[in-house]
Amino acid sequence: MKINLIDYLRKIKLPFFTNFEIYFDLGTSITKIAIKDKGIILKEPSFLALNNKIKDYLFFGAEAKTIIGKTPDFIKIVRPIIAGVISDFDAEVVLLKKFLERSVYLYFSKQLVKPLLTAVAITPSIATEIEQKAVEEALLKAGMAQVYLIEKPLATATGCGINIFSHQPYLIADLGGGLFELTIVGSGGIIAQKTLKNAADAMNKIIYNYLYLKYGLILGEATCEELKITLLNFSDEEKILTIRGKSLETGLPKSVKIKTSDIKESLLVNFNQLVDAIKELIESSPPEVVDEILQNGIILTGGLANIKGIDKFIANEIKIKTIIAENPDLATITGIMKITKNEENFSKLIINRS
Repeated sequence: MKINLIDYLRKIKLPFFTNFEIYFDLGTSITKIAIKDKGIILKEPSFLALNNKIKDYLFFGAEAKTIIGKTPDFIKIVRPIIAGVISDFDAEVVLLKKFLERSVYLYFSKQLVKPLLTAVAITPSIATEIEQKAVEEALLKAGMAQVYLIEKPLATATGCGINIFSHQPYLIADLGGGLFELTIVGSGGIIAQKTLKNAADAMNKIIYNYLYLKYGLILGEATCEELKITLLNFSDEEKILTIRGKSLETGLPKSVKIKTSDIKESLLVNFNQLVDAIKELIESSPPEVVDEILQNGIILTGGLANIKGIDKFIANEIKIKTIIAENPDLATITGIMKITKNEENFSKLIINRS
């Protein structure tokens, strides 16, 4: 009954009862929030810090991420989203409320009557009904009046400039923090898909283990991520970065020069698995779809698509042209904004669990 009432109030458009449409990309590494007709207004790490003594959250977003490995034992860094789905419901609600205070609420802080807040969010295509429900409930508890969910690959493809309602299939490789989502989209839906969980965040742990075994060096998670971002490239450019960690032998500080070749060697298995997964997805597709993909190529999105030369690496391995989307890490949130501009098409993409 609540949803029917809200729909009715939206349709009659009373001057004192305005509607505010908010878009959410709840990523494993980064949370992005946008507002209709205004664009992206928040992009912050999906982290928060819990004080176990007083059972309260103290730090949020970028601030929480910067203190990883530097806190007392009673302060725990929490990541409420793992592999694209909510793993800590209460923490995610707190984080959403804080992010909304920092961004959305500033737009109507002086208004006497708070507008209706309608949320449009994405979920991974592999998310279960329970995981989809968790996203909806978290947004409702954070202050939304109504929540619509759409499948992430469809939003990402739209953000790449693809007409997902055309009958021309496209292969999108979304290289995110929690998941590698490989999807063939077309005719308004998902034709085929494959998902890997050894994504960007898992790579930080692999770098840690590699340097631990090769150099006897113990590093923090933040340092491993910095090495990946700074050194990793597939353009034959050899970079060197001097880092300080703790010596495995003495327990004292130790400096080591890490090269691009070290990071590539540690992560090569991961990228080979990505290439193999793309090959398997193409091989399992109908011949007509494969022919279209050969013509259109593979489109890369997500944070790891910013790695220099990754398009050439994949193209050389698969022998299919590979393109990096414009602003690849913003493709999903951009896609949500584009989809909602056409109400008829948007209504076709809403996940209906009933």
